[in-house]
Amino acid sequence: MTNKTQEVVGIHFPFPFPPYPIQKDFMAELYQVLEAGKIGIFESPTGTSPKSLSLICGALSWLRDFEQKKQQEEARLLEPGADPLGGGRDQPPLSSSSCQEPPDTLRPAGEPDWVTQFVQKKEERDLVERLKRQEEEETESLLRLSREILAAGTEAEQLEQLESGEEELVLAEYESDEEKRIALEEDEDDLEEEHITKIYYCSRTHSQLAQFVHEVQKSPFGKETRLVSLGSRQNLCVNEDVKNLGSVQLINDRCMEIQRSKHKKNRAEEDKPKKRQQETKAACPFYNHEQMQLLRDEILVEVKDMEQLVTLGKEAWACPYYGSRFAIPAAQLVVLPYPMLLHAATREAAGIRLQGQVVIIDEAHNLIDTITGIYSTEVTGSQLCQAHSQLLQYMERYGKRLKAKNLMYIKQILYLLEKFVAMLGGRRGRFPTPFICLLLGTELKTINDFLFQSQVDNINLFKVKLFGFTERYGAVLPSSRLQPKLTGFQHFLKSLQPGVTEAPATPVEEDEARAPRPTSPLMHIEGFLAALTTANQDGRVILSHQGSLSQSSLKFLLLNPAVHFAQVVKECRAVVIAGGTMQPVSDFREQLLACAGVEAERVVEFSCGHVIPPDNILPLVICSGPSNQQLEFTYQKRELPQMVSTGRILCNLCNVVPGGVVCFFPSYEYQRQVHAHWDKSGLMARLAVKKKIFQEPKRASQVEQVLMAYSKCITSCGQVGGTVTGALLLSVVGGKMSEGINFSDDLGRCVVMVGMPYPNIRSPELQEKMAYLDQTLPRAPGQALPGKALVENLCMKAVNQSIGRAIRHQRDFASIVLLDQRYARPSTLAKLPAWIRDRVEVKATFGPAFAAIRKFHREKSGPS
Repeated sequence: MTNKTQEVVGIHFPFPFPPYPIQKDFMAELYQVLEAGKIGIFESPTGTSPKSLSLICGALSWLRDFEQKKQQEEARLLEPGADPLGGGRDQPPLSSSSCQEPPDTLRPAGEPDWVTQFVQKKEERDLVERLKRQEEEETESLLRLSREILAAGTEAEQLEQLESGEEELVLAEYESDEEKRIALEEDEDDLEEEHITKIYYCSRTHSQLAQFVHEVQKSPFGKETRLVSLGSRQNLCVNEDVKNLGSVQLINDRCMEIQRSKHKKNRAEEDKPKKRQQETKAACPFYNHEQMQLLRDEILVEVKDMEQLVTLGKEAWACPYYGSRFAIPAAQLVVLPYPMLLHAATREAAGIRLQGQVVIIDEAHNLIDTITGIYSTEVTGSQLCQAHSQLLQYMERYGKRLKAKNLMYIKQILYLLEKFVAMLGGRRGRFPTPFICLLLGTELKTINDFLFQSQVDNINLFKVKLFGFTERYGAVLPSSRLQPKLTGFQHFLKSLQPGVTEAPATPVEEDEARAPRPTSPLMHIEGFLAALTTANQDGRVILSHQGSLSQSSLKFLLLNPAVHFAQVVKECRAVVIAGGTMQPVSDFREQLLACAGVEAERVVEFSCGHVIPPDNILPLVICSGPSNQQLEFTYQKRELPQMVSTGRILCNLCNVVPGGVVCFFPSYEYQRQVHAHWDKSGLMARLAVKKKIFQEPKRASQVEQVLMAYSKCITSCGQVGGTVTGALLLSVVGGKMSEGINFSDDLGRCVVMVGMPYPNIRSPELQEKMAYLDQTLPRAPGQALPGKALVENLCMKAVNQSIGRAIRHQRDFASIVLLDQRYARPSTLAKLPAWIRDRVEVKATFGPAFAAIRKFHREKSGPS
């Protein structure tokens, strides 16, 4: 590491304050990774004055130098007499069309006149032939257009018989994806704007992205960087009528629909007879190309977060969602959420080009699970039945007016839905009423086995698309009060819902109307069909039989996330995977990078230490309780004796630890059992003498309220004094407080981990993933099987995330207590973050451990 840092010692890294040595090392290594086109795995504990600042200054310093080198090279090539290839001897002659040469172009010396005349005449003949062909093509095009107009007139007469608004329900001629792609390429060839070299930064949540943007604004690069923030329509839409629809899918559907209505109106307005002109929905007033171009320019002038972008869009009457996308080509730094970068279709739709670019994935400790989740999908029996009912009745009503190809594809989809329902235990002819199935339990099948057994293996799923249904008619609206003028298809779908009447809405119905509206099941069906096109070895289909058809489900499980990450690492110049806690990194190397075809030499690992002094942290592994009861919280051994030991240990810790104590349990169920036992045995009352007790709520909406009460209690106890010295927060690993919450200073003076939070080994998904890894990954001599290593790594990733909630800045201090003798195993200790692993102490008995904790907090809490 030292040598590599010296190699870039001449690089200047602007920083808002004098950086720590570890920050200099971080930025230097990052610079090297980007310059050399590597894949970097970077670990920087929270508290190293935020990690994002080191990422910003290191990456933008590289981009600054890269752009300067490019400008210098371009200037050199433009100098008089410069040789663009570095040597002129082997340059091929520049080719150009001879017919475009000016009349006085000099021919090679010594060329006979008859040769010159022959060439000129040949060029004239070629030009005449070219003009004739062009005239014939134009004539043929006019004839084709005339036939289409006549056909459209005939179709318009047929549509006279339909109700108002229903003509839009008859689908246009189906085009294959290949046909659409060719047409799109022809349209966009001339409009494609060049993408400059840029950095794509992505993180998990919009709040994390907003925090990153604020860090950029405060950094030395804040005034000169062209940055654009990308988000979903739900976050960026400024059309209140659309935004009030609530759910992401309904907002997407409505946005696409009003755009399509606008284009359709523009094309058909002059051709339609006046009597057939319908009142078309008003186009979105913010979807104005000229205003969105102006908004794009405003975005690139100054760094703006998403809230500022929305405000600017409202003021300029321009759509921030599309305006931000227009800014991508010229931007230097693009900030976006995980799915927009990692999902190929979403990436393409947003206009993101990764070729030769830099990608930084922050908060990447759960990257593998994120990719798996993005590409895994589930449909219920109820959704299958509802989709079948909707499509069947649509076909019965409009089938005679559909093009033959469209009718064929609708029948194919109906066939698929029937076969999928049959796989769940349903029978033909029982739609849409759910009924009791005889099947119970879970089945797991390969993709090919599922397609073969459901008798759909002869259908090309790549060509089966729901051709616009999912974009145009996604909403089955529950109440006409919210949108009096429904589209014809929405009226039609509404009529299919049992029990829907036009009676006046009751207060309860009005409350339901304000809730997010359900989306069409066709969206889920389309996602499931797309998933079934995955290679057989890379996924599985899980059939869950729950006794009734409506509750049963088909789930696609992605086993190989590397197949989707491979395109990212292949196209990008460099990729940086960063996080506060990345251990154990073997998962990233083996499951993600190696399987994506990345050579081991291209992968660079970097882990920097923590800025806190070594004596500001006390990590302990405690192997036995106060009564010498061995602490091992396996599923078989974690009952009564372990519950008592845990309670007594916490009572002792609460007596000597000031401020807040955060205790993590492996599951909500075990936390409930322990809490009930402590309450019954009187341990809860003993704990309450020193600490006010809070529990992590199951509902996400209550988390903020609990955290505020917990914080307020600790603050007031520190000011007032008395017997209660703070608060005890009982939390769950993998819950809402184990990630993204900062328990700094008095909020987290001690973090306790009860047991080892192993995932459910009986889960069919986990068992299949383990079997897949055992078959595909090599096993090194003396090491555990890859499947078993996966379980260990999942456990330790969850532990590392939880215990990392404390120690958030240089002067912070805390003790970390791991209650389970299994933590003392060398292989387990090796999976802890380096800054904790290097300082951990294993205590075989409770007495010495308690003495060390009491001494640590007495020294740290005493007068400085």
